[in-house]
Amino acid sequence: MSIVPFHRGLIAAAIVFCFGYGIWEIVGYGRTGATGSLVLGMVFILLGAILIGYLTRLNRFLGYTSPDDRTR
Repeated sequence: MSIVPFHRGLIAAAIVFCFGYGIWEIVGYGRTGATGSLVLGMVFILLGAILIGYLTRLNRFLGYTSPDDRTR
């Protein structure tokens, strides 16, 4: 039994959290004008995008496919 599906679920949850929190902070910046909220929102949006890249390349990170395999 592999824990890879569980790991994928955790990554997906982290992506949803990052984008949700990032949007919430950016909306907070619109209400208060606090620069810290804008910076935090942008950082979490960036982290969510990085996690998407990680999730799409998880098989390569785990060694299931070779880096030269461009068909997947």
